[in-house]
Amino acid sequence: MRKLRRPFQIIRANMRVYLVLNAIVYGLLLIGMGAALVFPELNTTRIASLEEDGTADMVAALLENVWLFMLVILANNVLRAGLLTILLPSMIVPFAGIPVFAYQAFIVGVTLAPVNEGVGMSMIPHSLTILIELQAYVLLMLGVHLLGKAWLRPGTAGVRNRRQGYLHGLRQVGWLSLPALALLVIGAVYEAFSVIYLLPLLVAG
Repeated sequence: MRKLRRPFQIIRANMRVYLVLNAIVYGLLLIGMGAALVFPELNTTRIASLEEDGTADMVAALLENVWLFMLVILANNVLRAGLLTILLPSMIVPFAGIPVFAYQAFIVGVTLAPVNEGVGMSMIPHSLTILIELQAYVLLMLGVHLLGKAWLRPGTAGVRNRRQGYLHGLRQVGWLSLPALALLVIGAVYEAFSVIYLLPLLVAG
């Protein structure tokens, strides 16, 4: 039970920062969508880059197997977005993962902007995926905020030096990573099944 309560205690104790991070992430997502609607070439360029680097072809190939698709989504979200974009940079430079992922949220908005009816239709089920997965990243961003704060100002964490502050911050990151991972698993399962089974029904309808 302590493992279930501890992450929520951390969130409640840092509610103001948590809400600010939510506003930043979801706000930049919407700004990215708005920018792509006003300047459609932003979306066109982004989609073209995904096709050129093979991402679009890889996704199309994975649609044949829902479980493999789910595992690839989960691996991408956990390793690339969570670990490489948010956590690891912040373990080297305090708070570094926050602006890096904030930029990524804007790019996601540009990519998913409902620039035509087909994309708009796909956003009906995909909006829940976005809500779930971005919330996981907000939790990780809260963790790296607490890591950076304890690292630079150990006294705020009730410890004597920066080494102890760093270790204290890593523990906070660890606690918040538990619900973040759970959300990413839920998001990957829902995204895979919605793209393969739900979206074709909406398009056909």
